[in-house]
Amino acid sequence: MKALVLKAPGTNRDRDLVEALELAGSQAEVVPLAILREAPERIQKYGMVVVPGGFSYGDALGAGKLLALDLITYFQEAMSDFVASGRPVLGICNGFQALVKAGLLPGSARSLQVTLTANEKGRFECRWVRLAAPASHCIWTQGLEDFWCPVAHGEGRLASFENEALARLREGGHIALIYTNADGQPAGGEYPANPNGSIGDIAGLCNEQGNVLGLMPHPENAVFSYQTASLPGKSGKGALELLRRGVAFALQS
Repeated sequence: MKALVLKAPGTNRDRDLVEALELAGSQAEVVPLAILREAPERIQKYGMVVVPGGFSYGDALGAGKLLALDLITYFQEAMSDFVASGRPVLGICNGFQALVKAGLLPGSARSLQVTLTANEKGRFECRWVRLAAPASHCIWTQGLEDFWCPVAHGEGRLASFENEALARLREGGHIALIYTNADGQPAGGEYPANPNGSIGDIAGLCNEQGNVLGLMPHPENAVFSYQTASLPGKSGKGALELLRRGVAFALQS
């Protein structure tokens, strides 16, 4: 199974992601958006689509916004068909922001207005956090145990102007990952366990079908022993298992 890794100008985690996906059992190909625009239908040849993190377009006009415009303008039909086919899609950090702003997340709950905006503390957060996977539709996180993963973002706070947004996300099974404290309990909105102030401690969202996942932390940087060796007790196994679940699902799709 070959995964398509989309590369926009400024994206800087694509090579890390290729290594992690290959460790998880997939082949991966990095394709610049400028090339893919010439033949958007090429997307359908892959078993998985991944939108990596970084600073696409230098985060001009807001994190992930110009990448989202790419997805809407050039790839809306191709991406919609890919998602509808049930094959897995993953957006990490900047990629998560792009999927939300392009309307691919939370997907069928598109009428629910959510966004990813500036961290509550108003500063860039680059460190390890602990994550848990509550019950959801997400195929990427089913049965996943708590695990540690690094974050690196300045605009990762999931927010909404709608008072019922959090309840609707929970009821719809869209909350795939949450931030927890060191004991594995929900962060309760408290910093630093919740690094950005996201409502409901949300670290990742999925669509109703469960095949599209967006998350702020970087699982691709928590899969090798050398990445976690200096962090006693902070296992990265869950990050690799998350990617393996996506690969396994793609092989079955």
